[in-house]
Amino acid sequence: MISTPSRSAEPAQPGSKFLPLLGTLLVTGGFLLLGWLAYVSLSPGPAPYNYKLVEEGGVDKFAELGLKAWPDLAVSKYEVYVENVKKPVAVAHLVKRGEEAPVLLEWESLTSELLTSVDSKSSELVTLAEAIAKHAPKDAVILSWWDTSRQIELLTGRDTLFPSHHGEPVIIPSHWNERSDAIKSYEEEFWGDPAPAEERRKLQRFADALAADAGKGAGILRELAGSREAYVIVHISDLYKLGLMRPKLLDLAYKSFPMNSGNMHGLVNSVKRWKTENDYKTYTLQSLNDRAVRGYFLRDGQDTLLAQMLPFTETRPMELEEVQLIYQHGGYWVYKVPSIESPAG
Repeated sequence: MISTPSRSAEPAQPGSKFLPLLGTLLVTGGFLLLGWLAYVSLSPGPAPYNYKLVEEGGVDKFAELGLKAWPDLAVSKYEVYVENVKKPVAVAHLVKRGEEAPVLLEWESLTSELLTSVDSKSSELVTLAEAIAKHAPKDAVILSWWDTSRQIELLTGRDTLFPSHHGEPVIIPSHWNERSDAIKSYEEEFWGDPAPAEERRKLQRFADALAADAGKGAGILRELAGSREAYVIVHISDLYKLGLMRPKLLDLAYKSFPMNSGNMHGLVNSVKRWKTENDYKTYTLQSLNDRAVRGYFLRDGQDTLLAQMLPFTETRPMELEEVQLIYQHGGYWVYKVPSIESPAG
């Protein structure tokens, strides 16, 4: 019988005592590599843009925002930069009171593409807030999109359904859809914790109301308000947000048009021509600044409550019975929600 010599009896070879250690390192390294690959595949990676703080101070430093009546607010100005683009694509002004979370007050897009937010004017918002503070009862509840809700609560102290930052819908160019997870992660990191589950549920219900027909939608608004006196604020740009959340119910598009030396006749002709060429049925306009307007166009969805509440070419907000128009300024339209005891009609 031929026996194989015992491995323990063989003379030790130079470096052989390091082989087990080397094997352990290779195995460990393999697990680390697998872990890194898994992290890379699951990590959302960086967002394709960033917010850059360029200036901050009190309201007196930002007189153009019209916040003289709120001297306790602090203002931060941010510029939004997209990767590989040297110039900012948007400018944002955030305000906060003490240690509270910041609120987006004004957003100005510097390109025709919407990115994370829609354009809003502080001048229009301040006028709206002053009217609410003067005329709306202190125990009334304000129903509006979450971004408007946060602004109104900060400037008027009135109760709203959405005091938290929701970040919904995600407003990004279509070619960034594959990076939506990274964008959501960056937005949460910048704005703080996401809204509580109950608030998110109510936002979906609010979207249901705006996307329903006038009668059903008004009923949902009253359901959300409970027994309190309630007012609903809508903005022309809310249509685009609702379209992103309920794409099967609204077929819409937007396009910016330049203002040519105040030539309104030429502007209207350009808007009508674009509507016809692209087979849309109706439109409304939002003033962006002295140089441009944005048109919102509908192919389907004219019968939704939100469309009926806005000044489309085929709607009559002042004749709407399910909710009553009580105030309008700029892009904002304010309606009173009928009480349970005295339904509209």
